[in-house]
Amino acid sequence: MERQIPKNVRQIGNVSDSPKIYVEDYVDTFFAQLSEISEKEKNEPTGAFLIGDIQSGGEEDYVYIYGAVKMHELKMSGNEYVIGEDTWKHAYEDCKQFFEDGEMLGWFVVQQGVPLMPDPSTVKLHKKSFPKKNTVFIMKDPVEKDETYYVHKMNDLMEIGGHYTYYEKNPCMQNYMIASRKKNGAVSPENVEDRAAQDFRDLVRKRSERQKKKKAGSLMYAASACLVLVLIIMGVSMINSFDRMRSVQDTLDTLADSSETIETQETSGSVTAVTSEEQAGGAGDAQPEDAGSQNEAGAEDADRSGEAGTDAGITGGQASAADSSGDNGPAESSAAADGQTVPVADGNGSDGVYVVEEGDTLAIISMKMYGDLTHVDAICRMNGISNGNLIYVGQKLLLP
Repeated sequence: MERQIPKNVRQIGNVSDSPKIYVEDYVDTFFAQLSEISEKEKNEPTGAFLIGDIQSGGEEDYVYIYGAVKMHELKMSGNEYVIGEDTWKHAYEDCKQFFEDGEMLGWFVVQQGVPLMPDPSTVKLHKKSFPKKNTVFIMKDPVEKDETYYVHKMNDLMEIGGHYTYYEKNPCMQNYMIASRKKNGAVSPENVEDRAAQDFRDLVRKRSERQKKKKAGSLMYAASACLVLVLIIMGVSMINSFDRMRSVQDTLDTLADSSETIETQETSGSVTAVTSEEQAGGAGDAQPEDAGSQNEAGAEDADRSGEAGTDAGITGGQASAADSSGDNGPAESSAAADGQTVPVADGNGSDGVYVVEEGDTLAIISMKMYGDLTHVDAICRMNGISNGNLIYVGQKLLLP
């Protein structure tokens, strides 16, 4: 089946040569682990067989390396590499178990103090073991972390200036790394990542942090705008209440002034009969009724102003209650979060391998296994995950 050219790639070196070589990120991580093993063993070489497929795309050939299995034993005869029959047997068994449809299309060697250039005996061994065109030979220095790619073409091993590292789901290689982790003495990739991969993942992490800060800033701006709006409404309500109270006070002052202006006249002490005309035209009887109606109007205004003041007080109390509930929210959330940070002692993940369950995220897995969120990046680096959202149910994750 024809493979689609990967889109999520990282270029290493000059890739203008032919064929185009694509190495999956898990395989690149596995090479780094073998490099760490070789560095501890000093001058002993460590090897692996490359698994993948070779495809022709018209004028251009492509080599996809999506797997690698460690050589059971890579012997030395003088300065020559020797791959024994027992090593080939173990390699075929591993390939059949973990990479059923894969093809062994080259080999990888890491050895300290050896020039990254194949000698004639190495070229002869490659041509004998991998006679097919465009098979690959990789040499790596465990100390300097330098590596060189060679391709079998024109009856020789020709150096390739660069290659691509691509990122995609690779359960076959992941399962092999889990199975061989203890046997090969592999260590966490956190300690053996090459500088380019580390820079690439740091860039992705910084980008994610900037997006989170931008989102948090937008939320803060919206909250501040809402708070200002509430304060404006409360201020307008208080001003309206103050105006009403002042209007009532002015009415009361007017009534008090009118009651003080009643004039008293001095009489001669004699009783004077009041005629019907005087009763009809007398203003003295009408004045008390007018004053009473004015008092009733003032009382109604006072009642209305009192109700408005009560409404303003209720509004202010509700706003204060909202502010208080907003202040208590984060504390309660924090307390709830603290109650859930109990790491799992037994069960899923106790053997160093966690199987992703429904609803899991990297943050949830970190909380389950370690009790905090500080191990998310370590889990990503351990499993070569560039996007924390691309995990699926049933996926096996190596725990650092």
